[in-house]
Amino acid sequence: MSIERARTYLREYGLDGDIMEFDVSSATVAMAAQALNCQEAEIAKTLSFMVGDTPILIVASGDSKVDNSKFKAEFSTKAKMLAFESVEELIGHAVGGVCPFGVNEGVKIYLDVSLKNHETIYPACGSSNSAIKLTPEKLEAITKYEKWVDVCKTVQA
Repeated sequence: MSIERARTYLREYGLDGDIMEFDVSSATVAMAAQALNCQEAEIAKTLSFMVGDTPILIVASGDSKVDNSKFKAEFSTKAKMLAFESVEELIGHAVGGVCPFGVNEGVKIYLDVSLKNHETIYPACGSSNSAIKLTPEKLEAITKYEKWVDVCKTVQA
């Protein structure tokens, strides 16, 4: 089970007890914000892409979306999201619970600067009804990420 992978990973940092599980789904940004009673912008969504032969994750603020020109400038290729049916196999977590904790070997993780606009963020923890409360700095400290990137733009409501 994917949440157990995330829990095992977070245990290394003494954070496994901080995982919140909900009676309702938190599979989308809107659902997660409702479950947590927070703004959608505070949800740290994790998006999965393929760059060449390498699956990558971009963790970004819930009120942002990938800007294709910024993505291409950063990764020298068009943004190509993983197919729904390939996500769990390639990343290690199913859609709705994708997170930067306990991913498959070889998956590269990038943190988008949009996260830095918030004091508190809530990434998923491997299931469609879980999250953990972190600061962007704490996420940075516990994630085996490649680097911070600027590949998103804020979506105006």
